[in-house]
Amino acid sequence: MSTKITFIIDNPSDPSAFEAAYPGLVDSVKQLPKLQRYEAGKVWPKEDGTPTPAYRTLDLYFDSYDDASAAVATAAAADFIGQLTATGTTFTGLFSDVQDS
Repeated sequence: MSTKITFIIDNPSDPSAFEAAYPGLVDSVKQLPKLQRYEAGKVWPKEDGTPTPAYRTLDLYFDSYDDASAAVATAAAADFIGQLTATGTTFTGLFSDVQDS
C-alpha cells in the first residue's frame, strides 16, 4: 500500500524569503530514506486578486506507511521541518493511502 505525505504550505508573510529558502527544503526532502519520488506545486494566483488558500504543496511518495513513518523520524526530516518552520510559514501535513486508478 503506497503512502503519500502531503505538505500544504500556507501563504508566507515574505514570499521572496520563502522562495530563497525553497531549494534547501527540496534538497532536504531528497535525503529522506526510501523516498520513491516527490512532486512539488505552486498554487496559482486567484483571478479576483484574493489570497490563495495555500502557497505551495509538496507530495512525498513512499512504498508503504511504515517507510513513510520511519522517514519522518530521521535527521533528514528534522532538517526539512526545521528549515520549513524557520521560514515562518505554517503548514499542514497529511499521510494518505494512495489509491491508484
